[in-house]
Amino acid sequence: MSGKPRLHYVNARGRMEPIRWLLAAAGVEFEEAFLETKDDLKKLQTNGDLLFQQVPMVEIDGMKMVQTRAILSYIAGKYNLYGKDLKERALIDMYVEGLADLNELITSNFFQPADKKEEHLATVMDKATTRYFPVYEKVLKGHGQDFLVGNKLSRADVQLLEIILLVEESKPDILAKFPLLQSFKAKTSNIPNIKKFLQPGSQRKLPLQEKDIPRLMQIFH
Repeated sequence: MSGKPRLHYVNARGRMEPIRWLLAAAGVEFEEAFLETKDDLKKLQTNGDLLFQQVPMVEIDGMKMVQTRAILSYIAGKYNLYGKDLKERALIDMYVEGLADLNELITSNFFQPADKKEEHLATVMDKATTRYFPVYEKVLKGHGQDFLVGNKLSRADVQLLEIILLVEESKPDILAKFPLLQSFKAKTSNIPNIKKFLQPGSQRKLPLQEKDIPRLMQIFH
């Protein structure tokens, strides 16, 4: 064993991508074991490696961790990205849960019927600009600091940047009415560990392509 966290998932974003982002932001090198076939998943299930028979699964510190939120909480706590006290942690959790909701909406667009995709995406973009991004703009305006909580990088900042970039892939001008989020994006993108992760050739995954969906569906269904 190398001692590096080992990530078990498909070679795609999905539920593992926030975990990749958080490890990268913490400056932690990690290895990936990609599921290529349904048999690869069945092997993990049969071996008892998956507590709830699902991936993502991360081998870290002698544990085989499952459940995305539990994994993210552990990594954030371990690498000092989870606030200084219970109150800050509660704020971080609230902001992260909102981002997770928006992420689910975005991801669900891939699985809409072809004739509904455009309408669904427009609805998602509307919610991003009227329900979600105004919250983070207001938080940044309210305390006048560079980061969401405690004037220090946390898992909430990392996930906010991830979601901003994800939404911009569909609507590049999404931040037009959010000057503080524009500034936030510029600053956090230039944090050395994050800047490195944003470079071509990193372990950050590319957007999911339509042609990849049948292959992934075969593995998970």
